[in-house]
This record gives sequence, C-alpha cells and structure tokens, in this order.
Amino acid sequence: MIVADVNLVACLLLGGPDTTLAQLVFEKDPSWAAPLLWRSEFRSLVAAFMRQRQLSVGDAWRAHELADGLLGGHEFSVPGDRILHLVASSLCSADDCEYVALAEELAVPLVMADRQVLGGFAGLAVSPKDFVGSTA
Repeated sequence: MIVADVNLVACLLLGGPDTTLAQLVFEKDPSWAAPLLWRSEFRSLVAAFMRQRQLSVGDAWRAHELADGLLGGHEFSVPGDRILHLVASSLCSADDCEYVALAEELAVPLVMADRQVLGGFAGLAVSPKDFVGSTA
C-alpha cells in the first residue's frame, strides 16, 4: 500500500504528461490510500479539467467514480494535532501534511511529486519516478 497524492490519482485517471508514470506506480502497487481531503481536491482538479480541456460533466463524473473505486475503503481521517505538528516542523501546507500524517500512520510511502514535501519528508515521501525505480 502507498499513500497517493491526489495529483497522482488525477494523472492516472484524467491523463496528462505523467500518465505513464502514474500507470507504472499503479502497476507496482495498486493499493492506494489517501486522507479524506482527496475528495475535495479531486473535484477541484476535475473542475479545472472541465474548464481547460472541455471535459464533459459525464466524463468528469466517470473519473470521479473511478477515483472513488480506487480510493474508496482506503480513505482515512487524520488527527488535526498531528497535521499541525507537521506544519510547524516544515514549510509544507496543511493539505500536504495530511498526506504525510497518513503515510506515517500507515507506515507506508507517500508517493507524490511535490518538491517541498519530498525535501521536507525525505524518509517518507518519494517521487513517482523514484518509487517506480525503487525495489521497496
């Protein structure tokens, strides 16, 4: 299992320049988890795709259903005090720290491309490219 950043989920389901890399991450470990926050973040990304790429409401809803199938049952509430401690010890946003806290709690890698998170939590966060190339 991995904790997957919502951007990785979007790359897998909506396409983009890193879609192939997201597919390789999924092939290596198809069990993805996320904090409950992923739902709102994913809807925001879908809304942007609808506006920028002419994604239809029907296609947007299908993507949302696929994301729900991928993460449903593997979505977790994260303690607010832990998030705030992570925020205080880093330069990362509270949203990003939710992913970090969940990865810590589950003792699994956090796979995301955010450089600030990768730099601030190097022992836990791994880029999709490094995850695919790693043997962990």
